[in-house]
Amino acid sequence: AFLLLLLTVQAAQKADFSGDSTAATINHSLTLLQRLQELLQNGNGSDSVLRVRSAASDEPKVFHTHQLLLSLQSEVFESLLRNQSVVTLHEPPETAALFEKFIRYLYCGGISILLHQAIPMHQLASKYRVWGLQRGVAEYMRTHLASESSQGHVVGWYHYAVRVGDAALQESCLQFLAWNLSAVLGSAEWGSVSVELLLLLLERSDLVLHSELELYTAVEGWLSRRQPEAPVAERVLRAIRYPMIAPSQLFRLQAQSAVLARHRGAVQDLLFQAFQFHAASPLHFAKYFDVNCSMFLPRNYLAPSWGSQWVITNPARDDRSTSFQTQLGPSSHDAGKRVTWNVLFSPRWLPVSLRPVYSDSVAGAIQPVRIEDGRPRLVITPAMSSPDFAGVSFQKTVLVGVRQQGRVLVKHAYSFHQSSDEAVDFLAHADLQKRTSEYLIDNSLHLHIIIKPVYHSLIKVKK
Repeated sequence: AFLLLLLTVQAAQKADFSGDSTAATINHSLTLLQRLQELLQNGNGSDSVLRVRSAASDEPKVFHTHQLLLSLQSEVFESLLRNQSVVTLHEPPETAALFEKFIRYLYCGGISILLHQAIPMHQLASKYRVWGLQRGVAEYMRTHLASESSQGHVVGWYHYAVRVGDAALQESCLQFLAWNLSAVLGSAEWGSVSVELLLLLLERSDLVLHSELELYTAVEGWLSRRQPEAPVAERVLRAIRYPMIAPSQLFRLQAQSAVLARHRGAVQDLLFQAFQFHAASPLHFAKYFDVNCSMFLPRNYLAPSWGSQWVITNPARDDRSTSFQTQLGPSSHDAGKRVTWNVLFSPRWLPVSLRPVYSDSVAGAIQPVRIEDGRPRLVITPAMSSPDFAGVSFQKTVLVGVRQQGRVLVKHAYSFHQSSDEAVDFLAHADLQKRTSEYLIDNSLHLHIIIKPVYHSLIKVKK
């Protein structure tokens, strides 16, 4: 609020002096901010006292403050200090440890925080209704999901966002967890995932991980540690997409998984259905079962049979192409069938509306076109004809990896269907001309192209 006041004053000064060549601005705002911080530090002219008590300490922390400055920033402090000059506040240890930093923000309008301080600082901002700080901390959390921490923090931030009702932060955390699930599965924070969050993740088809077997193994570990009640465990196990696991691996799970043995009755029908799916031809299977459901829809698997990584060095230079093969479908009946895919990348493709055309007014004149008017383009086409894909359609997903805090993580996922050869908004806002672009790792564009075969019913399912 105080900084906004300074900017308003500066704007008014400019308006007063407009048109006068002798006008000049004398700006000592930084000195003023320093003196305000000294007011707090030394307690000069203090007219109010805050005593912060915490269960972690017998002695309260005492702050000699100024009612005007606290009231300008917080309506809660304005109310508390209206009829009394000494206020005792009770804070849990986490927020009490940051209270001095919080009060300093009220005096100078700036703050620096670390990952583990985000939640308690957001709690303080919310409790005392310092809305600018609350919004700032929430934005910090949304932009630091990829930051590396020893114990992980995204799962904890998601649970906190649910408690306080921050829908935007919830969605940001969910999206990050979905696109970088493999990194989370192997971290300490996987064990802290709540039942509700686990079920939300398991129902998503945009999870990025090596295979469905990797997901089952992680879920098995979660169940072994958490030991939830049987109905919860069964809901979790029934969310695994068993048809996406090869029969040999399913046999091994049945023989070796203690969790599966304990809850076999709850998933026996799904296992039997998965074996039928792998044994029959997809066209025959689709006559009797509804294949248009999530159980038969692949997630974003990174295993080689589902796609290919493509690192494009110096992507701003010229067009590139590559090709790779994927398995026709997840069914073992299609295990020996391969589809070849051709991929074209163009760093500066121009839409039709921007392509050079001859002008009628000046013979032979061509409209000038700037390089920066173009945008990156990625085209993925099968090398085979569509009749070879009877009963199968394809969803294409392109993952864009970025390096954040020393880790390579998924920043964007672009998905489009077989009927389209390219994603319309592919890297629409990326500036690949700059070597410092956040989309580049060592001046290279890191893509992972995933082909998701989806079976569909050609004949109505018999009931």
